[in-house]
Amino acid sequence: DLLVIENVGNLVCPATFDLGEHERIVLVSVPEGPDKPAKYPKAFTSSQVFLITKTDLLPYFDFPVPEARREALDLNPALRVMDFSSTTGDGFDAWLDYLRTLIKEKKTA
Repeated sequence: DLLVIENVGNLVCPATFDLGEHERIVLVSVPEGPDKPAKYPKAFTSSQVFLITKTDLLPYFDFPVPEARREALDLNPALRVMDFSSTTGDGFDAWLDYLRTLIKEKKTA
Protein backbone atom coordinates (compact mmCIF):
# COMPACT_ATOMS: atom_id res chain seq x y z
CA ASP A 1 0.00 0.00 0.00
CA LEU A 2 2.98 2.30 0.44
CA LEU A 3 6.13 2.56 -1.63
CA VAL A 4 8.88 4.83 -0.35
CA ILE A 5 11.64 5.94 -2.68
CA GLU A 6 14.54 7.28 -0.65
CA ASN A 7 17.16 9.60 -2.01
CA VAL A 8 20.56 9.12 -0.48
CA GLY A 9 22.53 12.20 -1.37
CA ASN A 10 21.76 15.86 -1.81
CA LEU A 11 18.36 17.45 -2.32
CA VAL A 12 19.02 18.71 -5.86
CA CYS A 13 18.57 15.64 -8.07
CA PRO A 14 15.33 14.19 -6.67
CA ALA A 15 13.60 17.55 -6.88
CA THR A 16 14.31 17.76 -10.59
CA PHE A 17 12.85 14.43 -11.72
CA ASP A 18 9.28 13.16 -11.57
CA LEU A 19 9.34 9.57 -10.34
CA GLY A 20 5.58 9.13 -10.54
CA GLU A 21 5.13 9.64 -6.84
CA HIS A 22 1.79 10.71 -5.37
CA GLU A 23 3.42 12.70 -2.58
CA ARG A 24 6.85 14.18 -2.22
CA ILE A 25 8.22 14.52 1.29
CA VAL A 26 11.45 16.31 2.06
CA LEU A 27 13.15 15.26 5.29
CA VAL A 28 15.74 17.34 7.10
CA SER A 29 17.31 16.14 10.31
CA VAL A 30 18.28 18.54 13.06
CA PRO A 31 22.02 17.69 12.75
CA GLU A 32 21.93 18.65 9.04
CA GLY A 33 21.06 22.23 9.90
CA PRO A 34 18.17 24.58 9.13
CA ASP A 35 19.59 26.03 5.92
CA LYS A 36 18.07 23.47 3.55
CA PRO A 37 15.08 25.54 2.33
CA ALA A 38 17.44 28.31 1.23
CA LYS A 39 20.02 25.90 -0.15
CA TYR A 40 17.61 23.58 -2.03
CA PRO A 41 14.45 25.58 -2.80
CA LYS A 42 13.25 23.24 -5.57
CA ALA A 43 13.06 20.37 -3.07
CA PHE A 44 10.62 22.42 -1.01
CA THR A 45 8.58 23.91 -3.84
CA SER A 46 8.04 20.44 -5.35
CA SER A 47 7.09 18.73 -2.05
CA GLN A 48 3.86 18.41 -0.16
CA VAL A 49 5.44 17.76 3.26
CA PHE A 50 8.51 19.07 5.06
CA LEU A 51 9.46 16.67 7.84
CA ILE A 52 12.00 17.74 10.46
CA THR A 53 13.51 14.66 12.07
CA LYS A 54 15.66 13.94 15.11
CA THR A 55 14.06 16.72 17.14
CA ASP A 56 15.36 15.09 20.32
CA LEU A 57 18.72 16.62 19.32
CA LEU A 58 17.46 20.22 19.32
CA PRO A 59 19.17 21.02 22.65
CA TYR A 60 22.54 20.17 21.08
CA PHE A 61 22.29 21.82 17.65
CA ASP A 62 21.58 25.30 16.38
CA PHE A 63 18.37 24.53 14.52
CA PRO A 64 15.71 27.20 14.99
CA VAL A 65 12.60 25.24 13.99
CA PRO A 66 10.38 28.34 13.55
CA GLU A 67 12.92 29.88 11.17
CA ALA A 68 13.27 26.72 9.07
CA ARG A 69 9.48 26.36 9.00
CA ARG A 70 9.02 30.01 7.92
CA GLU A 71 11.64 29.75 5.16
CA ALA A 72 10.04 26.57 3.81
CA LEU A 73 6.55 28.08 3.91
CA ASP A 74 7.80 31.24 2.17
CA LEU A 75 8.83 28.98 -0.71
CA ASN A 76 5.68 26.85 -0.64
CA PRO A 77 2.74 28.14 1.43
CA ALA A 78 0.84 24.87 0.85
CA LEU A 79 3.63 22.82 2.41
CA ARG A 80 2.65 20.76 5.44
CA VAL A 81 5.38 20.97 8.08
CA MET A 82 5.76 18.21 10.64
CA ASP A 83 8.45 17.13 13.04
CA PHE A 84 9.24 14.07 15.09
CA SER A 85 11.77 12.22 17.16
CA SER A 86 12.14 8.48 16.75
CA THR A 87 13.94 8.39 20.09
CA THR A 88 11.28 10.08 22.22
CA GLY A 89 8.30 9.39 19.97
CA ASP A 90 7.24 13.05 20.02
CA GLY A 91 5.30 13.83 16.85
CA PHE A 92 5.51 10.26 15.59
CA ASP A 93 1.78 9.55 15.98
CA ALA A 94 0.95 12.56 13.80
CA TRP A 95 3.39 11.31 11.14
CA LEU A 96 1.89 7.81 11.19
CA ASP A 97 -1.65 9.25 11.08
CA TYR A 98 -0.64 11.29 8.03
CA LEU A 99 0.68 8.17 6.28
CA ARG A 100 -2.44 6.16 7.18
CA THR A 101 -4.68 8.92 5.81
CA LEU A 102 -2.60 9.14 2.65
CA ILE A 103 -2.92 5.39 2.07
CA LYS A 104 -6.65 5.43 2.78
CA GLU A 105 -7.20 8.34 0.36
CA LYS A 106 -5.25 6.59 -2.41
CA LYS A 107 -7.25 3.38 -1.94
CA THR A 108 -10.56 5.19 -2.33
CA ALA A 109 -9.42 7.28 -5.31
